[in-house]
Amino acid sequence: MNEQPYAHVTSLDTLRDALREFVAARDWRQYHAPKNLVMALSVETAELVEIFQWLTAEESHALTPEQRAAATDEIADVLIYLVETADALSIDPLAAVRQKLLKNALKYPAKDIAGDAG
Repeated sequence: MNEQPYAHVTSLDTLRDALREFVAARDWRQYHAPKNLVMALSVETAELVEIFQWLTAEESHALTPEQRAAATDEIADVLIYLVETADALSIDPLAAVRQKLLKNALKYPAKDIAGDAG
């Protein structure tokens, strides 16, 4: 077996394709309605939040190795479910980000709000 079976996953497209293969091999597509994927995404996001729940801002910048490992796993889970949700809805996540960045740039011009948490 390949030592790094997912080493080829280096972009959102290759991640999407790897997830399609992973899900198909386990016959999970039947469970991956957008509703279910979004609910799973919410759970994984909550698990990421839980790591930071009682930390100060300073502590959140200096995670222990255990906290960092847990955050790494949860970030992966969030990204997996987000990419699967986008795929199920035929949404290109990068195109969506580009469109949202443009909307945000117009809504929050840097010259007007720089430094405002607002």
